[in-house]
Amino acid sequence: MQKKSKRAMLAFVLMMVMILSACGGGNKGGEETAKPADSKQTAAQDGKSDTSNEVKLKMIFLGPKPVDYEQVYAEINKKLKQKINATIEAEFLDWSDWAQKYPLKLAANEDFDLIYSANWAGYSDQALKGGFLELTDQLISTYMPMTWKAMPKESWEQAKVNGKLYMVPSNKGGFVEKLILYREDLRKKYGLPEINSPETFAEYIKAIAKNEPGIIPFTPEAGDWKLHNLDRILVKQKNDWNMPDLDLPLAFKIADGKGQIFNIYETPEFKELLAYYKDLADNNAWSKNVLNSKNDHMQDFKDGKTAAVTQNLDTLGAKMAEIRRDKPEFEAALADLTPNSKKSVAVSTQNGTSIHATSKNPERALMFIDLVQNDKELHDLIMQGIAGTHYEPVGEDKFKSTPQNANYAGYSKWSFDSPLNRVNVTFPQEAADLAKVWEGKVFHYPLETFVFNNANVKTEVANVSNVMLRYAIPLEYGVIPDIDNGLADLNKQMKAAGIDKIQAEMQKQIDEFLAKR
Repeated sequence: MQKKSKRAMLAFVLMMVMILSACGGGNKGGEETAKPADSKQTAAQDGKSDTSNEVKLKMIFLGPKPVDYEQVYAEINKKLKQKINATIEAEFLDWSDWAQKYPLKLAANEDFDLIYSANWAGYSDQALKGGFLELTDQLISTYMPMTWKAMPKESWEQAKVNGKLYMVPSNKGGFVEKLILYREDLRKKYGLPEINSPETFAEYIKAIAKNEPGIIPFTPEAGDWKLHNLDRILVKQKNDWNMPDLDLPLAFKIADGKGQIFNIYETPEFKELLAYYKDLADNNAWSKNVLNSKNDHMQDFKDGKTAAVTQNLDTLGAKMAEIRRDKPEFEAALADLTPNSKKSVAVSTQNGTSIHATSKNPERALMFIDLVQNDKELHDLIMQGIAGTHYEPVGEDKFKSTPQNANYAGYSKWSFDSPLNRVNVTFPQEAADLAKVWEGKVFHYPLETFVFNNANVKTEVANVSNVMLRYAIPLEYGVIPDIDNGLADLNKQMKAAGIDKIQAEMQKQIDEFLAKR
């Protein structure tokens, strides 16, 4: 009887412990609830998001820290505190060295919650390495109800890697084509032809080099770009090719329904491009320090230090508006060097936000993204800055920038693009007209949403990337005097690095992708 009594008492005590534990489960601090479960599917209590504990989120952005960062983010944090009992702290990886620092942040498993992500910034690779948290339908619908409702289903599907989602895409499309921003006043000054081809662009560059000793004719963007924006114009766009991974020299013709992959370094088109580049280099088209430059090419253009830069339509249109406001003596203009090429719209992975796999506060991080994409007040703050300081609101969907606008610009806030974006009333008409022309030239093709999984060739991809930096970039900038020998050496090194194995793996995945359509 005594043993039975003890067992009954023990059972009663255990039952009370379980009841008390269940009752107290909702009072855990932010640090505890933040631990991501193995399934990564932390459910909100009773279908509601618990914000009783204040949390501090940290996000990694690309680009320079804005001058007015503290001022703007102080206002953002006031609103976040009210709405989700959280604040945000940002860290910025400058454009000159983001490509080296970005993967190191993830590899070192540093303590942060959110990070800008994009296909051109290695999104798929980092997702497969385990750097990003898998975002399930349950997580998104629970903690991002506005985004869950507003985001097109296709955008979620495009952002999946091997059937799993690791990014909240921006909710606004755009063109991926690159353009030239140049000085129309200088073109007119020397009676040069309209810039609408690689040949007329070369004429312009050479004329500036010959006649304007205080101006660098062309300045590329700084950073660890294996295939920079001018390459994308003169190889990818000019020939209607697409490259599944911009860190690899592998492409296919977009009109090729079979998606046959080839190495661009082995094509006659690339050899012609090297001759084009060598001619420009011999005519002092860019700085002698081009391989090591960390200059902000956009700022150099605005300061009159360079006569041409490259970027996409939206970025260059905004820069034109800024220059026309602050430097009206510069006649900034756009040039499409491939006007007859097929145009492509960005897939959803062009800009997005990912949650760090080891974030202590994944739920609140998702709530933050939900707000800045869909809450008008917070969206305006993070995208434009402070009304009356950095911009003047014009109605509900337009704005006029102020001279202080430049103090809150230049970094990767585009991951929060959405239908709430305001349009600059001074956005150049010619840029808007060009966008309308391009809309009629958009070409959709079967491999538009193909994502390459490099898991089986990680070593080879790393080796090829090193070869591209060491051999291809100097060759393109005319540092190697003999093109034929330089190209032969490049291809020899590519073979040794394993490019053929990567090409075979990519082709295998493309064949499988097309077979499922």
